[in-house]
Amino acid sequence: MIFMVVERKFIDDAIVKIHISKYLEKSLSRAGFSRIDIQKTPLITRITVYVTNPGRVIGRGGSTIDALTETLRTKFNVENPQISVAEVRNPKLEPRLVAKYIANSLERGANARSLMHSTIRDIMLNGALGAEVIAAGKLAAKGARAKQIKVRLGYLPKAGDVTNLVDEAKVAAYPKYGAIGITVRIVQPGTVFPDRVIKEVELPKNIAAARQM
Repeated sequence: MIFMVVERKFIDDAIVKIHISKYLEKSLSRAGFSRIDIQKTPLITRITVYVTNPGRVIGRGGSTIDALTETLRTKFNVENPQISVAEVRNPKLEPRLVAKYIANSLERGANARSLMHSTIRDIMLNGALGAEVIAAGKLAAKGARAKQIKVRLGYLPKAGDVTNLVDEAKVAAYPKYGAIGITVRIVQPGTVFPDRVIKEVELPKNIAAARQM
């Protein structure tokens, strides 16, 4: 019975985190929202928000962050929320920001394959140990079948506890031909795997020569 209660609490916490993340992503889109980290202590719930523009989160005189804190307390029943803001150091290593970039580019009519090649090249050149970019859906003109394009480089575990070391984000793009689901997975520089030493990855010629969109 105790195990079931603990398991239920973990599930509830995960669901609350998803709802908070979606709310903050919508509210802080202009601040370049990337992700959140939630840590509970006996006294407060510390929520760290990672964005590219911290000033937009804080607001004039702290007005924006105060309003967000009150919303988390009343709407999501977060006990004693305390929001701190962290600036994203490298947007090219943040899966959500990379996925949004791909989505926006596809909506503007960019070639999907060239875009994904240049994107994964930039990820790897910024030190990632592994990366995968997937686009699935209406990638061609009206009437064409839905298909999937997947580009993967470096080491990217697919099973076991080590998958927790892979950062992942999923977003959707809506070009005029139909919806496209985008998944980005990145193994951050310096990640240590217990059973493997990661070697430097040499970029394939087609990816190294991909034109920046």
